[in-house]
Amino acid sequence: MSGALGRLIADALPGLGWNIESVDGAASTPADITASGERVVQALRRHGVLPDEPVVVRIGNRPPDLGALLGVWQAGAVAVPLHVNAAAATGLALQQATGARFLVETDRLEIIATAPPPERPLLRDAALVIFTSGSTGQPKGVVIGHQRLAAKFDALDRLLAFKSTDVVLVPLQLTFIFGLWVSLLALKSHARLILVPRFSTEAIAGGLRAGATILAGVPSMFRSLTANLNYEAPALRQILTGGEVLPKPLAAAMQNASPRAGIFDLYGLTETGSCDFVLRPGDQPEGLGTIGAPTESVAFRIGLDDGNEAAPGQAGELRINTAFGMLGYLDNPQLTEDSFDGAFFKTGDLARMRADGRVELAGRSKDIVSRGGNKIAPLEIDNLLCEHPAVAAALCAGVADERLGEVIHAAIVLRAGATASEGELRAWMQARTERYKIPDAFHFCEVLPAGPTGKADRRAVAQFAKGSG
Repeated sequence: MSGALGRLIADALPGLGWNIESVDGAASTPADITASGERVVQALRRHGVLPDEPVVVRIGNRPPDLGALLGVWQAGAVAVPLHVNAAAATGLALQQATGARFLVETDRLEIIATAPPPERPLLRDAALVIFTSGSTGQPKGVVIGHQRLAAKFDALDRLLAFKSTDVVLVPLQLTFIFGLWVSLLALKSHARLILVPRFSTEAIAGGLRAGATILAGVPSMFRSLTANLNYEAPALRQILTGGEVLPKPLAAAMQNASPRAGIFDLYGLTETGSCDFVLRPGDQPEGLGTIGAPTESVAFRIGLDDGNEAAPGQAGELRINTAFGMLGYLDNPQLTEDSFDGAFFKTGDLARMRADGRVELAGRSKDIVSRGGNKIAPLEIDNLLCEHPAVAAALCAGVADERLGEVIHAAIVLRAGATASEGELRAWMQARTERYKIPDAFHFCEVLPAGPTGKADRRAVAQFAKGSG
């Protein structure tokens, strides 16, 4: 039993007209990927892999990684992605959480435990267990089913219309659902796929010069890229972005740098199968600053704590109903149950409905800063700071304070050649927002603190602040 995603890759490879490549020069032919997958299948079966057994797959955005995933799925097992550079403690925690006996890297099998894991009904027809950060700091294992994710690919295919002539450049890690679906959709479409093992502006610029037609990345990557407007993208027709909020100034910079490319701003969570909302190229510029409208087979509510629906313009929690969502959290049925309001997944994101029918994020409910009794959404402050002509990027977070409970710290990246002092930013903000929303401390840096997926990491601002003094 290969599962729907295994069949997707196996069916796509024979029709692929080119190799799967990496910007560092490595490449695998479709036959290489098929053979690599078969070696993984044989190794797992030789060691007695059980149906729906979790198998750790060490991934580094190398072409053979796709063969490793293929082999795990064709063996009837469940892939648990782990980045090749993850700390040893991370790998141990993941192994303990899943009970995995086997680790696969490219076509090599390593036995990491002897006792078979418990039988888990939740893992039947599961393709992936992707661990995401929880609000408590404890990772959560999101179980994603073959059929649901494959159906999502069909919906994304209708939305984005990848072509067999496309060259898809992916600097997103395949341990991240965004990077995974873009890469598999490229294969499904028989497009040419180029993986970026390690993000750098030089690597992306090289891929664009070489003729990439589609580029996928999180806004933090595009901030770095647009800081250098000298790159050339002669064939770029489509930009896919998501994973964090796309501020208006950054969207404008991206469009100015690549005027012929349509920007698809996508919002979604691993738990909901990704890409629940989209702001299409035709929705701009009026829709900038929103997440647009729901994608195919997605419904939503904006709910209040008292159980009522939010009125238009009123902020509440965004809750999503989708046919493509997770099967549940691994070994945590209570968390799974608590994460839903009926059939609607509680995202933890604050949102409001605009008069034009588009949905606008208002912050993250779990990120709300309580400063002296005032509740502040850091995203609101981020967006305001990014309107300053000298600010390229901003990320705010609450930091514990004995007197006020929490204070606001802001990490600031200035535009190339621009200057601004803390005093100047404070004075500028005083004319535009309430005094209690002005950050208590500013930390100027070259790049925003980021997590393993490349997304700006708000929770890292506290540590960043300590390091900056």
